[in-house]
Amino acid sequence: MFENFKVKASQENIPGQPELLASLSEVHSSIEVPEGAGFWKKLLAFTGPGLMVAVGYIDPGNWATDIEGGSRFGYTLLSVILISNLFAMLLQHLSLKLGIASGRDLAQACRDNFSKPVSFVLWVLSEIAIAATDLAEVIGSAIALNLLFGLPLPVGVLFTAFDVLIVLYFQQKGFRIIESIVAGLMGIILLSFVYEMIVSQPSVSGMLGGLLPKTEIITNPGMLYIAIGILGATVMPHNLYLHSSIVQTRAFKRDDEGKKSAIKFATIDSTVSLGLAFFINGSILVLAATAFHKNGHFEVADITDAYHLLDPILGVSLAGIFFALALLASGQSSTLTGTLAGQIVMEGFLNIRLQPWLRRLITRGIAIVPALVVATLYGERGTAELLVLSQVILSLQLSFAVVPLVFFTSSHKIMGRFANSGMLTIISWIITLVIIALNVILLYRTLF
Repeated sequence: MFENFKVKASQENIPGQPELLASLSEVHSSIEVPEGAGFWKKLLAFTGPGLMVAVGYIDPGNWATDIEGGSRFGYTLLSVILISNLFAMLLQHLSLKLGIASGRDLAQACRDNFSKPVSFVLWVLSEIAIAATDLAEVIGSAIALNLLFGLPLPVGVLFTAFDVLIVLYFQQKGFRIIESIVAGLMGIILLSFVYEMIVSQPSVSGMLGGLLPKTEIITNPGMLYIAIGILGATVMPHNLYLHSSIVQTRAFKRDDEGKKSAIKFATIDSTVSLGLAFFINGSILVLAATAFHKNGHFEVADITDAYHLLDPILGVSLAGIFFALALLASGQSSTLTGTLAGQIVMEGFLNIRLQPWLRRLITRGIAIVPALVVATLYGERGTAELLVLSQVILSLQLSFAVVPLVFFTSSHKIMGRFANSGMLTIISWIITLVIIALNVILLYRTLF
């Protein structure tokens, strides 16, 4: 796929050419890392980017696939969520390592090392991926507002436009503020699903059995299709750009020892955060398996249907409310990280700066228009189908972020002593090929 890439040497600033600014230059190295501090204080200094990345793995686009998987096949596909998260942990490790070791985010690295035509194509594809991500956030937030407050879907879609002002306001208050907001929203989602697990009382043996992969997943066509959907929708392309940038907000020493330490702590932050994302994604599937599959509701694949069925099936009055609240928190936290990813991609590929309000307005406008039209004309069913379409688009774009990432992090010229080992390179390329194959199958089966 990428055989024809023309690689060029990284450029220094050249007279008459645009200055190559640091990634997210307004917050670059803005968060202090205490020198000589103990393990926990240093880890605290690096905690934050992992949570911002993790919310992308639990955005509204993943919910429908997890719900359908649990309602149709019980706990069986829990192993697919586990494998997807292990893939994600490795790819996010490569992403943060690229940012720390090379001092460039993934978009900048593409511009530095590929020809202009290739960089331009990759930029267009990444913008499409970010628009698809934003579309899922818009639809998810609109559905949550409809469930919680009865707002009509078109009104909910329009309401999401106001988060532009919220994001811009908090961007001016410092990067730690944004990280804290995302952490708070992540906490709401986590506590909501802890409650759901308590009231649904899932089978412990069923969950443990579901963590073990079964050959049935491959031999059963219906199960394979949903499994591919879970894998394809889990790793988000924009997260790879995002993580390689936001790890550079830490003011660590830019020598080999400083980079080595930064990679270690950032990897711990990322892995623990993605572990929380696994719990939440797994909880969605387990909740569907316990509430729906166990009680003979095998065709629940819609977020709205799941909301209305939870309370009567579980015999409690708050399960649906917590479910919708978690969905709203998911959409809003993803909005914050999607905004930053859009800025990183545009600045990295094009080396230009747009006013944040203009960048955000463009991205949100691209997402709102189709969501508003579909919500107005086709209602709930139309928006559910549009949500699925956004995940198919993301699946198609993923390969174009993963392949450059593995390519760069395996290069000694770009990474120096921090280049992937031979074994890590082999594992990374195997995972890349698996993702590409599964996404191609998902796209083919969705279209035909």
